[in-house]
Amino acid sequence: MPDLFVDLRSDTVTRPTAGMREAMAAAEVGDDVYGEDPSVNALEAEVAALFGHEAALFAPSGSMANQIALQLLVSPAEELLCDADAHVVTYEIGAAAAYGGISSRTWPAVGADIDPEVVAGMIRPDGYFAVPTRAIAVEQTHNRGGGGVIPLATLRDLRGVADEAGVALHCDGARIWHAHVADQVPLIEYGRLFDTLSVCLSKGLGAPVGSLVVGSAEKIERARLIRKRMGGGMRQAGILAAAGRYALAQHIDRLADDHAKAALLAEAVAPFGVLATTVRTNLVALDLTKHTLDARALAAAARAEGVLISVLGPRTARLVTHLGLSDADIDRALAALPRILAAA
Repeated sequence: MPDLFVDLRSDTVTRPTAGMREAMAAAEVGDDVYGEDPSVNALEAEVAALFGHEAALFAPSGSMANQIALQLLVSPAEELLCDADAHVVTYEIGAAAAYGGISSRTWPAVGADIDPEVVAGMIRPDGYFAVPTRAIAVEQTHNRGGGGVIPLATLRDLRGVADEAGVALHCDGARIWHAHVADQVPLIEYGRLFDTLSVCLSKGLGAPVGSLVVGSAEKIERARLIRKRMGGGMRQAGILAAAGRYALAQHIDRLADDHAKAALLAEAVAPFGVLATTVRTNLVALDLTKHTLDARALAAAARAEGVLISVLGPRTARLVTHLGLSDADIDRALAALPRILAAA
């Protein structure tokens, strides 16, 4: 994508920084399928420790990491509960059913505003020829929920629901780093609430590739087999792991800058009949229901002004801030988007 565009489509469009490229070039590598890549091993140990778990496994993508975790928790023909907008059932191309034989059932999409009592009422026990519930999955932060952060108290209540019912709790933590910065909840505090987590290095943290599955040593040993079965075994992956380790060291605290830029964008479009959700992190969801422009028309007009945005639905668009955006980029978007909305 030419640099003349201000790219607000996603935080996956970032490019490695100069320091990250140096770390990648200097990485010590080995064959990770044999468990012999020292950079991968160091990354896995570091991430496991951050979340207070025994082990972690490096995977090529967040979708693969999620699907590995779900297969660890839910056997074929058993059930996963999640919300209707969850990434695991919205953006992973039916992988839970296709690869894991997992049945899924959802509660109405409410983003981060989960009611644990609603979830508790959905759990089906063994017997009566019903599909038994084996796990609950939540998303922190919530992508289609406008980057909403599930409160720690809600997660603790969900942990209690899961324990009482004897089911597992998984966190799709692709952007959990943003929740950590926004609410100042220690990563280890999040980690202790979940049986498994997936955490992404290639979104807010700016690494080019990679996510990790986090869990017990026994689960991660099984996860290696599942990863290989899904085609995710990598060889000299230390080059990628080095980028992830650099991102963990350099790019977590700076997420607060992305949050501030997102808030500026939401404030700028609010006076023009656009219902921007409350911005907690780096995602700005735009509800165009009351505007004359639909999402595609807004995206086309913005592109003509050199600003790229995402279309999530006929009347829903999204802006995402990330480390690839300069202050000048944000200023350009702040000028263009209100001008487009006001003229429509």
